[in-house]
Amino acid sequence: MTTLVSLIGISAACMTTISFVPQVYAILKSKNTSGISVTMYSIFTFGVFLWVIYGFIIEDMPVFLANLITLILTLSVLTLTITSRIRQKSSQPDTVRSSDQN
Repeated sequence: MTTLVSLIGISAACMTTISFVPQVYAILKSKNTSGISVTMYSIFTFGVFLWVIYGFIIEDMPVFLANLITLILTLSVLTLTITSRIRQKSSQPDTVRSSDQN
């Protein structure tokens, strides 16, 4: 029974961690982050960070490692999204200043 429980836990950790890989890949390939919620990813990333700390404190290597990998992936999505939005804003003409000059 313990083996089955461990297998379920490891499978769950792998699936939830791997689920972020397609999102990171899609952003890197398309450079499109318009559908990403910065607020949601920020809250989620902080929650995963807390899971990493929790796994470390209770010395549970599967919890720690799975969430550490997930943290890296969610930070990647968050960083790519924020930098993309900053670039978009800086490349747009400043409509307030240009209307003031006319």
